[in-house]
Amino acid sequence: MSNNRNFAFEKKNFILLAIGMAIVILGFILMTGPSSSQTYFEPDIFSVRRIKVAPAICFFGFIFMIYGIMHRPKNKEKQ
Repeated sequence: MSNNRNFAFEKKNFILLAIGMAIVILGFILMTGPSSSQTYFEPDIFSVRRIKVAPAICFFGFIFMIYGIMHRPKNKEKQ
């Protein structure tokens, strides 16, 4: 019995997925901030950081995760 296992992902794929997840988490952190209540309006909910920059960062993080899934190593040995 052979101990050589063929996994779908390699170490580099998992590293790329972790980086993508960190980028997505950073985007969600940038979306957070003070909220408005019934008695006080917080104008920061319409800031550029919360409605444009953070979603773009999340989007690029998800794209990077897709790249991490689709990435195929160049020196993969055929068996």
